[in-house]
Amino acid sequence: MTRATTTMIASLLLAASASAQPAQPARTVTLPLAEYNRLVDLSSRPTPSPAVAPVGAVLSSADLRVRVDREVARGVFTLAGDVLRAGVNRLTLMSGATLLDGTASGRPLPLATDGGTHAALLNGPGPFTLTLEWGAPVTFTPGRGAFVLPVPQAGTARATIDVPGDQADVHVSAGLLTRRATANGRTTVEITLRPGTATEVWWSMRDSAPVAAAREVRTLADVMTLVTLGDSDVRMVALIDVAVVQGEPRSIEVRLPSGYETTSVSGSTLDSSERRDGSLVLAVSDPAARRHQFLVSLERPHSGGSFSLDTSFVAVPNAQRERGEIAIEGVGTLELAAAERAPLHRIDVRELNTALQSLARLPVLSAFRYQRSPNAAVTLALGVTRFADAAVLAAVANRAVATTLVTAEGRALTEVVLTVQNRAQPFVKVDLPEGATIVSVDVAGQPAKPAVAGDGTRVPLLRSGFRPTGAYNVSFVYLHAGMPFAKKGELQMTLPKMDLPVEMLEWEVFVPENYSVRASDGNVIDRRLLASAAAPAFTRVSSTRVFDGGMGEGAAQAGGSLSMPALGAGLPGQIRGRVTDESGAVLPGVGVVAESGRSRHAAVTDANGAYVLTNLPEGPVTITAHLAGFLVQSQSFSYDREPRQLTVVLRVGALTESVTATGASPAQQKGADAVRPAPPSQNVIELQKKTAGVLPVRVDVPRAGTSHQFVKPVVVDEAATVSLKYKRR
Repeated sequence: MTRATTTMIASLLLAASASAQPAQPARTVTLPLAEYNRLVDLSSRPTPSPAVAPVGAVLSSADLRVRVDREVARGVFTLAGDVLRAGVNRLTLMSGATLLDGTASGRPLPLATDGGTHAALLNGPGPFTLTLEWGAPVTFTPGRGAFVLPVPQAGTARATIDVPGDQADVHVSAGLLTRRATANGRTTVEITLRPGTATEVWWSMRDSAPVAAAREVRTLADVMTLVTLGDSDVRMVALIDVAVVQGEPRSIEVRLPSGYETTSVSGSTLDSSERRDGSLVLAVSDPAARRHQFLVSLERPHSGGSFSLDTSFVAVPNAQRERGEIAIEGVGTLELAAAERAPLHRIDVRELNTALQSLARLPVLSAFRYQRSPNAAVTLALGVTRFADAAVLAAVANRAVATTLVTAEGRALTEVVLTVQNRAQPFVKVDLPEGATIVSVDVAGQPAKPAVAGDGTRVPLLRSGFRPTGAYNVSFVYLHAGMPFAKKGELQMTLPKMDLPVEMLEWEVFVPENYSVRASDGNVIDRRLLASAAAPAFTRVSSTRVFDGGMGEGAAQAGGSLSMPALGAGLPGQIRGRVTDESGAVLPGVGVVAESGRSRHAAVTDANGAYVLTNLPEGPVTITAHLAGFLVQSQSFSYDREPRQLTVVLRVGALTESVTATGASPAQQKGADAVRPAPPSQNVIELQKKTAGVLPVRVDVPRAGTSHQFVKPVVVDEAATVSLKYKRR
């Protein structure tokens, strides 16, 4: 249909309409077809009916105020809500109640009753506020009064109930008591009720019944006080235990030391607390209880650093007998001077009450006990000298064994095994060589995950559920991509720098057999410079290894001395001592080996010349000490696993046994005896096994090759490095 045709039809319709209405001039309206269709569609739609509320009226809140006098409970209910429908609507209020009066905005409220249920007739729509006066009888049983409180079906319902009796014990059958107060011989409680559920309210009647004259209150008190000397304040925590011998105390007075501010007061029977003129009045919720416990916390500032303090302590002045204990602890490194002053007398800290010991979080520096007479005061003069804190090692590695497998492609796979003594350090920071990546971590035989931070990689020293009681092993393996081998050249090898002190580092580098390698530079020591014919071979970090050869047993060789006095301290199966020369100077880096049957234990003396051999079995044992340039000392004896000390004195070797140092390293000397490399140790074999499906990387490690072994004593925050010159065979 064209627009002209549409316009013609509209004109005819308008003309017809105009002909039906006389005296109306003809008019013409032009509409597009889409607009005409929309108007026709709108005219055919039914008119929507107005929305109707699901209920006529709702009650949102109910506030009840009830007072009990003699045998009647009277109250005023204040109800608020909204009428949702127009006209008169019926609103159910409550059931089983006796209503005395009802108003709505100051006008009488139309009420209707149906089977004991009260309903209000309200005109709406709009909000409303109703006021209802209510009453109910109070029933009495021996020692108890009660009444039933109707609760409207409102969104929330709260009640304030006032009953006779000082400290009356008020209860409700359905609801939550949120506040209690006493004044002028009456008890007032605030309760949150369950809407629509009638609630029984009852209370004890002992206070309102005629009683004999109140008995005198007699109490005994024990006060356990913990004093903490902080960096800038003094904190005092007093655990007060009051035993009631006679009477029913409604409050207990506690005298506070001057200069302190109360920070907290708590107790199982505490109702409220109030501070009055240097004392703290503690109101109890159950006067009939025979025992009350309170915990009072105080604090006061001091000038900081070293200071003097003359302080009194928390006391219970009305107690017939008061006993107490005082424990003093301090934050940081400090010296405490505390003189005895009657009635205080000093005791051993191990004699303190167990409850007081449980309050302490720091080492107790001093402890006192006292028994205070009624009019006496307990005071103590403290002199505190504070010292600067010194750094303490949380963890140390007794030994580190590193094994590096170098492939023909120049890649290096390194395993580092640490024997750790750890108190609380969770991680060790590891600065890996550039381009290196950690592929596995093991803590005490269980796998762990490293953590990556902005300043380096962290290897965990602890894991969940593991609490070390002695030395244990932590190992990690990392892969380092380097330059492929050429016909000849120089290879730079570097171990990670760790923020964990290492007493002795042992490093073994395993290279393919088709390359001849010698050390040219670095900060490590070639093991062949320290080893003699009796030098121990490289072993993994372990307390016991099977020994395969060649140390020989016998008496001590001439030229030295061994002494072995018994030690009173130490562990069973432990031999410790020091190695010196004839002048008494200590000798670090001395290898000390203990052999017992096929069991072998090795140690290297530290910077102080000291060594420790542990876990030695009972039976014949041979101790051998060796150091290049000195005569080897050896002695055999029967060992009973008692802690022993073995002091070794080494003599310088004869002229024919001396070592001649030249400008060239022994690795550069000619001859088969000078450059023969060490065979691979068990460490290399075990690391090769790890690459066969255990490690999550693909590394073609050499299966045959030669080992180069290095040592470095006392490694602290530095990286071990070595330069290797190589040449294809």
